[in-house]
Amino acid sequence: MNVIDLGQKDYKEVWDIQKIIHQKRVEKEITDTLLFVEHNPVITMGKSGKQNNLLIPFKLLEKKGIAYYQIERGGDVTYHGPGQVVGYPIVNIKDGLIGIRPFIEKLEDVIIATLAEFDIKGKRKEKMIGVWTETGKICSIGVAVKRWVSFHGFALNVNTELKHFDLIVPCGLKDVTMTSMQKILSKEISLDRVKESIIKNFGVLFKKTLEEQCLKEII
Repeated sequence: MNVIDLGQKDYKEVWDIQKIIHQKRVEKEITDTLLFVEHNPVITMGKSGKQNNLLIPFKLLEKKGIAYYQIERGGDVTYHGPGQVVGYPIVNIKDGLIGIRPFIEKLEDVIIATLAEFDIKGKRKEKMIGVWTETGKICSIGVAVKRWVSFHGFALNVNTELKHFDLIVPCGLKDVTMTSMQKILSKEISLDRVKESIIKNFGVLFKKTLEEQCLKEII
């Protein structure tokens, strides 16, 4: 499985990259691929999202320097920004997983295992998607699947500016409190360490060998 770290980039650029890699995976030109990125501030609305879960007019979003996109992943509205580890697994979900729900559960398991390495107890909530802690939701998951290949993925709050979640009803859940690794541990956390942990746990739980690649070697 390829691992590509894109660094910090605008959402639209990475969205376009996902589509290229997704098509190559569908055509079996490349193997499964995990993209890492740290987005510039952006709010995205999933295909089942409700517009009233965006609590700020578009003009004010622009003034705050926050982009907005309506996208094809599942779920409602969420925020991405600096200090957040976003992962986009572009994976053939028929390969040993047999369906979307087992794939999402595996992603949750990866995040829970990663948090445990930082002495944070992550957990699921019944009938909900994502990962929670005792003090709030720490990871959002929203995927799309086309021709049995996934795209979009997960967003883990590491050193994220949590006040930006006040601009939305996160994931359409009115009573949700968002938290981060930094808030729980009262210190800034190395994004590289978090990504290393995710790669390790992804390999174990998905039973794959992950190898770092450059984007130009894939597309």
